[in-house]
Amino acid sequence: MSEELVLYERRGAVALLTINRPGTMNALDMAMLDALEAAVDRAATDKAVNVLVLTGAGKAFVAGGDIAELNSRNGLRHYFEFGERIHAVFRKIEALDKPTVGAINGWALGGGTELLLCLDIRIMAESAKMGLPEVTLGMFPGAGGSQRLIRQLAPCKAKELMFTGDRIGAAEALGLGLVNKVVPDAEVLDAALAMAERIAKFSSVTLTIMKRVIDDGGQMPLSQALHHEQAMIGLLLDSKDAHEGCTAFLEKRPANFIGE
Repeated sequence: MSEELVLYERRGAVALLTINRPGTMNALDMAMLDALEAAVDRAATDKAVNVLVLTGAGKAFVAGGDIAELNSRNGLRHYFEFGERIHAVFRKIEALDKPTVGAINGWALGGGTELLLCLDIRIMAESAKMGLPEVTLGMFPGAGGSQRLIRQLAPCKAKELMFTGDRIGAAEALGLGLVNKVVPDAEVLDAALAMAERIAKFSSVTLTIMKRVIDDGGQMPLSQALHHEQAMIGLLLDSKDAHEGCTAFLEKRPANFIGE
């Protein structure tokens, strides 16, 4: 089931994960979350993979949760089953030690936007749309959206999007800083893979430590974050790759990073 619901392909040092439930616009249910976690775990443990790219099959990135499945649950069951599961999987993606790039190829609504908010870099197709329409169902974003959006946008704008349930296009998402780049629809996957390949050529150990410093430091007061950064750059100088990079620069040649 995992291989069907999430397609896994390795392209050099890049792992491409395609959410593959196009008949339901890639809606998230328990089986999909299990498949997504298995694919992410596979990329996380593959030492040949430096960067992960995530996209959707068909016309959607992820159009949201499976509403029929959601409607079948009461509160406690949702809290302890689906709610617990989606938070754990999304947090695993967000905290992955490898950079992540999203190819937002189509609709990214509800859980799709919440998944997008967990990714490091986001490339969006011109016709794609995103939004958190949960308020129209009598709910609110409950897969991390209410907390991640407020940390990635000005609070007044984050509240507007959640209070109104408005869908926004790629140009507005770019203007708000929710995505890095907007490209023609036919180019979105190629653009995401090109970005991933640019990043993947660098030292995997450097990428891991740098991502940890950025993410961990963002949760600390500045004085503590600066001490953390100081310690981690010192730690990195114990790596072979840091010295290889400096030596290659001095010798005017490309660096040969080995991830150590």
